[in-house]
Amino acid sequence: MTLWWAIVAVCLGCYALKLAGLAAPRRVLDHPAMRRFAELVPVALLAALIAVQMFTEQGRPAFDPARTAGLAAAVVALLLRAPFLVILAAAAVVTALVRMFLG
Repeated sequence: MTLWWAIVAVCLGCYALKLAGLAAPRRVLDHPAMRRFAELVPVALLAALIAVQMFTEQGRPAFDPARTAGLAAAVVALLLRAPFLVILAAAAVVTALVRMFLG
């Protein structure tokens, strides 16, 4: 039962945060520091998510060569300015090949 209270609390917190963003005055949103913050936060959150997924397994630090090779392939494709689906496909194919050859 405790889990449901946590879920409800998180839902209410997310709703309050969304409402606060909609209720914020335009002068606050147009401030250069706030604009810069809004540009950088999604990138930082995505990078943190990738790092957690890459280097942890079941909540513990772990190194998986296949995932690392897939990430490297995605970075190379990104640097070559490949389309997003090509980046995803390159990462998936390289990860699968490394898993296949390493057993």
